[in-house]
Amino acid sequence: MRIFLTGATGYLGGSLAVQLVEAGHHVRGLTRSENTVAALRARGVDPVLGDLDRPDVLAEEARAADAVINAADSDHAGAVTALVTALAGSGKPLLHTSGSSIVGEATAGEPQEEVYTEADVAEGAGWQPAPDKAARVAIDRAVLAAADRGVRSVVLCNSMIYGTGLGLSADSVQIPRLVATSRRTGVVRHIGPGANIWSNVHLADVCDLYLRALDGATPGSFYFVENGEASFREITETIAGALGLPGPEPLDIESAIAEWGYEPAVYALGSNSRVRGVAPREELDWRPRHTSVTDWIAESLA
Repeated sequence: MRIFLTGATGYLGGSLAVQLVEAGHHVRGLTRSENTVAALRARGVDPVLGDLDRPDVLAEEARAADAVINAADSDHAGAVTALVTALAGSGKPLLHTSGSSIVGEATAGEPQEEVYTEADVAEGAGWQPAPDKAARVAIDRAVLAAADRGVRSVVLCNSMIYGTGLGLSADSVQIPRLVATSRRTGVVRHIGPGANIWSNVHLADVCDLYLRALDGATPGSFYFVENGEASFREITETIAGALGLPGPEPLDIESAIAEWGYEPAVYALGSNSRVRGVAPREELDWRPRHTSVTDWIAESLA
């Protein structure tokens, strides 16, 4: 299968590219820089120079492909519009990457009890996202609505992904930030009491689900991608033990924003995002194998 992949130089997209090539697919990967062309080719990926602000490039590649995977930016509405328009009436798969911060409760490290399934966030279920996440949810729903336009559209809503990347980018978003700050400052920190909880999933299990969705997902499917959960205090305690550093210590939200920026501090590291992926297990027989983010942290940092 000829697959057009955005985000080919990123953490998730790069790992998907490697897995797709190993599965026998022809991957054309979008990249913004000529400096990455040789590295992509070395991994069996056919580079496509361009970016998400080039709808002409996106449309041309989508029309020529047998399937499209958007793993570059969950919040780029223009790219989604270009891809959906190009694929309309084709029946081709469009896998779009979202993130479970759409259900995030910005609690500055405090816990919450709510746990969401796919049915809870479906359009018409009565759930409403936080204002900061409304635009992302609108994009997700535009992808799902493309099923009515003859696109086999699927949204994969990933929770906290951990594991070492297989492509050009080895690090994910959340845990590496905490580790980098710990190493730089000599103290491990979490936001507030660190009692906030995120669902999580290993990169290998994420890639497995994307390949299953590519082959078997029905049009208009939405999947939470998770296999377990942990509090940030559990995560930072493991980091402190593995690095032999003091802590963890609390960091107030204003200091966290100064350290990591608004979006990473308030949502990626300071919120709760507790979900259950019921649909992929029932519909695609997805059986993730990795179960412990703290075990992985301890092993990888050691």
